[in-house]
Amino acid sequence: MRVLVVGGSGFLGREVLRRAVAAGWDAAATYRTRPADLPSVTWYRADLRDPGRVARVLDRARPAAVINAAGGHADWAVTADGAVRLALAVARAGCRLVHVSSDAVFSGAAVHYREDALPDPVSRYGAAKAAAETAVRVGVPGAAVVRTSLIVGHGRSAHEKAVHALVAGTRTGVLFTDDVRCPVHVDDLASVLLEITESDGSGVFHAAGPDPMNRHDLGVLIARRDGLDPARLPAGLRSDVDPPGGLDIRLVTDATRARVRTRLRGAREFLGADAP
Repeated sequence: MRVLVVGGSGFLGREVLRRAVAAGWDAAATYRTRPADLPSVTWYRADLRDPGRVARVLDRARPAAVINAAGGHADWAVTADGAVRLALAVARAGCRLVHVSSDAVFSGAAVHYREDALPDPVSRYGAAKAAAETAVRVGVPGAAVVRTSLIVGHGRSAHEKAVHALVAGTRTGVLFTDDVRCPVHVDDLASVLLEITESDGSGVFHAAGPDPMNRHDLGVLIARRDGLDPARLPAGLRSDVDPPGGLDIRLVTDATRARVRTRLRGAREFLGADAP
């Protein structure tokens, strides 16, 4: 299968590409600033804010499937409008689309969210992701939308880097004790994305770990794994931030686990807290 990973130079995109290449897939990817050091991948420079560029890349790459793992954060032009442009281009090209979304599409009011839960975002990023989901599902009815949570792994995630910087004193700030998510290992998430891409599964999937955990507790586990002093991690409340955003958001994965083979590990397992 020839797959195009949009956002292939990012944390998640690189792992998806590594696994695709290892599995013998013909892998291509887009980058915005610089390509990742993955010589087996064909790279295309692309900016999701440029509708013409997105269409030209698809014409050149001619993938059977596209995985949208692009970042963009709260930048509406990338996260929302860019996803719309990509969905339209994919629909014209007639290839498969797997779109990575986020638990930020939820407010946290219900705490537990199944795959069929309707988005009710309270942050700019969540609103952009929710808009992207709608565009993908309407524009490409056979597409798969994969919501995920905090992504961790190999010391390269934003959260792991923040833990090291806070312990070293090179960064200010706190880790929230009232901000609960369901962390997932990047290896597990990448495996799920490729498995879904290879299938004909459509609709919404939830790819998150089974351990609800606040950001400070997650930081403590990361510090212990890496031989750092967790007592140096400052704690605080996200509810003190204006606006606070969603506080306790737990993705329920029952329907997804019935559809995929990949086992989604919890943070206590992949960070070694369950070791004897």
